[in-house]
Amino acid sequence: MKRQFWLIGIVLLAVLSACRSKSKEGPTDTYSSGVIAIAADESFEPIIQEEIDVFESLYPLAGIVPRYTTEVEAINLLLKDSVRLAITTRTLTEEEMNSFHSRKFYPREMKLATDGLALIVNRANPDSLISVCNFRRILTGEVKEWKAVNPNSRLKDIQVVFDNKNSSTVRFAIDSVCGGKPLSTGNVSALKTNQQVINYVAENPGAMGVIGVNWLGDRSDTTNLSFRQEIRVMAVSAEDVATPVNSYKPYQAYLYYGNYPLARSIYALLNDPRSGLPWGFTSFMTSDKGQRIILKSGLVPATQPVRIVHVKDE
Repeated sequence: MKRQFWLIGIVLLAVLSACRSKSKEGPTDTYSSGVIAIAADESFEPIIQEEIDVFESLYPLAGIVPRYTTEVEAINLLLKDSVRLAITTRTLTEEEMNSFHSRKFYPREMKLATDGLALIVNRANPDSLISVCNFRRILTGEVKEWKAVNPNSRLKDIQVVFDNKNSSTVRFAIDSVCGGKPLSTGNVSALKTNQQVINYVAENPGAMGVIGVNWLGDRSDTTNLSFRQEIRVMAVSAEDVATPVNSYKPYQAYLYYGNYPLARSIYALLNDPRSGLPWGFTSFMTSDKGQRIILKSGLVPATQPVRIVHVKDE
């Protein structure tokens, strides 16, 4: 009998020790201190990194370790509880929400900004206008040459490049532009990053790149009215035939008013029941200071007023 009590005591001590160890391994961050990892769509690396830099300067005891990856991977990391904050261009599906609810988690979704997909071409390409209709025909493989877009074009084949096959950019193109139809495998391909897309287009006259507007801005221009010089940004029309009157470049004002047809939203997906550092960083991004950073980036903040400057486009 004494031996049985001795064994029971050993088991209880082991259980209590395991519980203590588990509690020590849990999150120790607070609203403004500690170190956490977050996942963000690579399309938003410039703006998210700036948000992190400012946040960490304000809260020296806080450390945000970003993982810039595809949208698919970012949401998967959130679902697996590998991160408690993901920055994406979509909200959670019903199935994903149910997965959280089954584990007694109730994530929050907060809109941060309005972004857009930019269509970029080589500086030697004179074609500067395109309709969403023609863009769709290019993506599905119905149109493969620049002459089909502009009969006067001297360029031949169109090579469309995306940042990554699992990115939010590809998902938007399939869902919102092509109506669910698959992208052509003949003239459409994916690289790995937005910067690689910019480099590819800058070096190939027949290329068309599809990237997030966040990668286009000339950081030296505080008016957000100029783009990077190594590529040309196309003006896009929602009408069947693109003209200078009905086509718009992804300037902040046109995103704000809804004129630019390839706009999308940016969300913070938050699963932080402890109200720790993920909550603190998200609150900062939606605060006046965080939204001003988004405003300066050329995107449209979700809550900060936008000052519209009327200019004559080139």
